[in-house]
Amino acid sequence: MMATNGKDACGVSEEAHTAAVNGDGAEASPQSKRPQRFTFSSEPSIEDIRRMQADFTDERDWNQFHQPRNLLLAMVGEVGEVAELFQWKGEVAEGLPDWTETEREQLAHELSDVLIYLVELAEKCRVDLPQAVLRKMALNRLKYPASKVQGSAKKYTEYKD
Repeated sequence: MMATNGKDACGVSEEAHTAAVNGDGAEASPQSKRPQRFTFSSEPSIEDIRRMQADFTDERDWNQFHQPRNLLLAMVGEVGEVAELFQWKGEVAEGLPDWTETEREQLAHELSDVLIYLVELAEKCRVDLPQAVLRKMALNRLKYPASKVQGSAKKYTEYKD
């Protein structure tokens, strides 16, 4: 399932979204002044993706080849294919406004390959990705408090207390 632009996924009607973007209708809230954030669709979940890939691999008897090292190297190869799509394009604007539909679809394929290998690697290494993300985000909040790092790209070790 492809990702959405967030209008329907966030429960915002097309009319309300258009009014907020165009400045029509009621007075805008501070939140509506920010551009609408992109959101992913709610399905499939990471667990759904893990299960689909596990079934796909089992049906082909490929588990013998899908050891952690092999999955990591395959994922790195797919990341290289993503990088190749951006190579020689210079800076690319968010949303890829200058890309063709064919280029966007190719990117979607390659990013999907990366995600599939990442999820399968996590499965083989017994890493619960959703829980690991929660722990990592909590750690990042401690390392990069918003009040200290606002607008800066420095590494956490470069900040003064």
